[in-house]
Amino acid sequence: MNYTTRIRNLREDSDKTQQEIADYLGTSQTMYARYERGANEMPIRHLIKLAQYYHVSLDYLCGLTNVKHPYPINQ
Repeated sequence: MNYTTRIRNLREDSDKTQQEIADYLGTSQTMYARYERGANEMPIRHLIKLAQYYHVSLDYLCGLTNVKHPYPINQ
């Protein structure tokens, strides 16, 4: 599974619109829709913000694992 599918599924599971997520990221709804379709590559800064927003790891968001929860932060 690639990140485009993951970001769409996470958004839909959270009952959010593309406009709400675009506002959170500071981009337009049109650009966010292009990210979800895979027409444009999503910048890493947006991927990081989405991982934080949905409380998932970047590995999960990018489709590298099916484990949603982020690793604990070592301090």
